[in-house]
Amino acid sequence: MTNAPTEPATTPEVRTLAERVFQQLQDAIVRGELAPGSKITEPGLSRSYGISRGPLREAMRRLEAHRLIERVPHVGARVVKLSMKELLELFDVREALESMAARLAAEHMSAEEIDGLREVLAVHERQADLRRGEAYYQREGDLDFHYRIVQGSHNKMLMGMLCDDLYYLVRLYRTQFSASGTRPQRAFVEHHRIVDAIEAGDAELAELLMRRHVSASRENVVERYAASLKQELEAST
Repeated sequence: MTNAPTEPATTPEVRTLAERVFQQLQDAIVRGELAPGSKITEPGLSRSYGISRGPLREAMRRLEAHRLIERVPHVGARVVKLSMKELLELFDVREALESMAARLAAEHMSAEEIDGLREVLAVHERQADLRRGEAYYQREGDLDFHYRIVQGSHNKMLMGMLCDDLYYLVRLYRTQFSASGTRPQRAFVEHHRIVDAIEAGDAELAELLMRRHVSASRENVVERYAASLKQELEAST
């Protein structure tokens, strides 16, 4: 009996290159350099990033798994673009799960973890975009305030849903629509209050403050998203 052919093992060099390309593309999508809904092709990306198809395909598979790109029949791959209904559903889920994470963090975060959360806010405070009141851009992972709180919940199922499944999609819309009037500075102040509640071990207050924080973020994002859709419609007429 003939054995079925197996795929060649991915070399460390290819994995490293694919990881670098994934990070570059992810950052470009989150920052809006690759616009929502825009079509992307392997030849175009290969030319832009100067890499072979193998690492690029691996990077694109990861982007698709993180819901940052989607395959459309007869069209190809494109950057994800949520409808207003989908965006509201995303924030409904985020409000419920992140408020739960804040409550659990108040119960389980160690003093060392809380100190780390304060250090993250100190890094954010020095950011030029926040000081100018233009935006509140948070780096991925350990330099992301919300990511650290979810990790501090010590609930593996919650961490899987928020840090793996929904994280990149949430981060995309949070980043692209975070700058509006006084919202960046207000969000930063709200972050400090949430940490104060967590440090005090006040689970109920931490949950309430996070719920209000995400709700305010949703209102801001939806308002700016609606404005962008209106501009697109006016430009097309």
